[in-house]
Amino acid sequence: MTAAPDDLIRPFQIERIGVRGRLVRLGPALDEILNRHDYPDLVSRLLAEALALSCALAGALKFDGVFTLQTNSDGPISTLLADLKSPGSLRGYAQFDADAVRSVDPGMMPSIPRLLGAGYIAFTVDQGPDTERYQGIVALEGFSLADCAHNYFRESEQIETAIVLASGRNASDGNWRSGAIMLQRLPEGDPSLLARGVEFERGEVSEDDWRRVVTLLASTQSSELIDPGLAGDDLLYRLFHEDGVRIFEPTRLRPGCRCSLQRAERILQQLPNTELHDLAVDDQLIVTCEFCNASYTFPLGQFGLSE
Repeated sequence: MTAAPDDLIRPFQIERIGVRGRLVRLGPALDEILNRHDYPDLVSRLLAEALALSCALAGALKFDGVFTLQTNSDGPISTLLADLKSPGSLRGYAQFDADAVRSVDPGMMPSIPRLLGAGYIAFTVDQGPDTERYQGIVALEGFSLADCAHNYFRESEQIETAIVLASGRNASDGNWRSGAIMLQRLPEGDPSLLARGVEFERGEVSEDDWRRVVTLLASTQSSELIDPGLAGDDLLYRLFHEDGVRIFEPTRLRPGCRCSLQRAERILQQLPNTELHDLAVDDQLIVTCEFCNASYTFPLGQFGLSE
């Protein structure tokens, strides 16, 4: 097979039984997003998985807009946010208690109970002002983000879903990588899917075939998902070659923050004068983007206030 590059969502089909899925491989784009911040490794690992998961979920939908995955919780990491703007503009950030994160063993697996605690995970599809915004929410339950996604599809959409996620630093160069593979067994009829008004890939799969491909998927090693020396297409072939696997054209991914000087100015214009004065430092107002860490500086006098 031809080696596939990083930073993509690769649709595929297991030919004999018609199961469709998505493979996500994140490399340089992920490394750029994470390196804009000085996150502890545990935070980066979990955000890297959230970014891969958001790409896998968004990749199964046909929509024009923004897909967002967001967690809110009471643990050391209070917020994870990853979003994908079609066709492939990716961004994300994390909010956390630095002292609480430092108290966690850095060698541990990034588990939901230890790092996020109690809270919820939300999946949102926003296709613009002329369409209905859809949001699905489920409690943070399980060990991993994949478990949370499984719970969402089982409880809210009644869709059998199998997902594997992995993230980590490449041993040779220290760069961040993450990956995901998602399979779904969709019900007959016309179910209410993840986003109303959004077309979803679907097909019919027998119980025995579904159990078998889930078992094959579960055999995936985390190291395989993020190994830069193992092409994603080759990994799919390794897992599903007995039934045949067909790959389709990928969606290319890139870092894509949507902040700008104009947006930062609009944010400040919406604040009352008293709050602007409180935020000023040396007669300047500084707006820092949570996603890309870019800063925009404005003189206090620009907003008609005395310096």
